[in-house]
Order: sequence, then structure tokens, then C-alpha cells
Amino acid sequence: MKVKVCDFSKTPNARYRDDGDYSGEEFYEIFLKNGFQQSVKNNEKLIVDLDGTEGYATSFLDEAFGRLAEEFGPLYVLDNLQIISNEEPDWLDEITTYILERNEIK
Repeated sequence: MKVKVCDFSKTPNARYRDDGDYSGEEFYEIFLKNGFQQSVKNNEKLIVDLDGTEGYATSFLDEAFGRLAEEFGPLYVLDNLQIISNEEPDWLDEITTYILERNEIK
């Protein structure tokens, strides 16, 4: 399964819904969490394509991917997630850091 952030918004916003439309919180709740659960159920990795947007606030990425790690556990997320970022390859390390910084809940 593949999720393209640009299908959610070409202009992703900040961390929380209260910060405005297209927040990391909204992306997590609508696209990322459901896509991740469906992919795991189908025994495949979720592919998240970051390309095609006008850029990202670090808070957007931290909220979306950090929450995923909080809910499912950092190592489980890293084992079941593939991120594409050809336009900004540095986001890959940044997101990995956000995932690993979260305490494992499950």
C-alpha cells in the first residue's frame, strides 16, 4: 500500500488540527494510521511518498510519524514502513529520529 502526502495536501501545515487545515495530526488520523494498519494486515510495508508537496514543517512530520511510533512501537514501525523522499532525502533521517525518540507503548 502506498500513501502520497500530496494526495492529502500540497501544502501540509503544522502539528495540530488547531494550527489549521492539513496538520500532521489530521494526516496521521486520516491517512497514516489506517494505511499502516491495512498494510500490516496485508503483510506488506506501508510506503509513504513525501514528494510532490511544497515542503514540510518539522512539527508535521514529528506529529504524524512520532504518533505512529507511540501507538505501534518504534521498531515495529521502522520494520513496516518505507519512506520515499527523492526531493528532500534528508527527511528520511529526520523522520527516523522522530520515530526512535518516541517511547514504545506497545
